[in-house]
Amino acid sequence: MKKILLLIFVISMTNCKNDNNNNNNIADANYQVEKDIKRYISLWDIFIQNRDTSVINSEYFTEDCIVVTAQGNIVGIEAVKAYYTNYLNGFTEIEWEIKETFGQGNKLIKHYNFKGKHTGDFFGIPASGNYLDLSGTTIVTMRNGKIAKEHDFYNMQTILDQLKKSKGDLVIDEQQSIN
Repeated sequence: MKKILLLIFVISMTNCKNDNNNNNNIADANYQVEKDIKRYISLWDIFIQNRDTSVINSEYFTEDCIVVTAQGNIVGIEAVKAYYTNYLNGFTEIEWEIKETFGQGNKLIKHYNFKGKHTGDFFGIPASGNYLDLSGTTIVTMRNGKIAKEHDFYNMQTILDQLKKSKGDLVIDEQQSIN
């Protein structure tokens, strides 16, 4: 009988230890996701609101980072910086808001809204003086606390419609969150 009680005790202690390890692993993973989200939001706020392109660097991005586009992947920190700088060169009066960000594992999802006056060249589209109001979603892959990949989803036709309409016209592309 003592052997059975000892065996039950050992098994229950082992299960408790495994449960604690699982709980610690989940807590660590949740902590990392929250840390990645804060870092990610901070990066884009600095880039857009401060117009600071220097934050696209090896502190925030992996050397082999990728931005997925319909025209092909943009690869490497300098190429990614040049790609995103189009937004700063193409627009003034920028209003930027990350509406919602959440994640699991090494993936983050961002829902954003970008507004601005088209006063410069934007990916080859000459300045129109029109306002852009664009909502979109980005799937982000993180690696070791850095951005390894971004894939934006937005309505390109909405961009073209807004930028090519007569001056001052505004077509709003609103995406509603489901609460």
